[in-house]
Amino acid sequence: MNQEIRVKASSGNVFADLGLENSDELLVKAELARKISKIITQQQLTQAQTAELLGVDQPKISALINGKLSGFSTDRLFRFLNALGRDVEIVVKNKPQSRSQAQTRVVTP
Repeated sequence: MNQEIRVKASSGNVFADLGLENSDELLVKAELARKISKIITQQQLTQAQTAELLGVDQPKISALINGKLSGFSTDRLFRFLNALGRDVEIVVKNKPQSRSQAQTRVVTP
């Protein structure tokens, strides 16, 4: 019953670790959704209030909060952040030489 458990360090992107296509985009959408969810909680908004504010129905907010993001583009998530009073800033820069590939990520202050 002594079975060896193998552990592998994460790349920092769980979607890439799972071998999913468009892993960078999936991670960005997940981070944006997490930020939106945090704002909703901080502002003590209900899902119904949030839906009205964002111009969608309540089930869409439920899906967003629960990480069901297939119906949301990054552009739509940017617009939600704007509607919640947040600026979205996109910065394009050279990748560090220490990394073999460029990446897309969400950075919040």
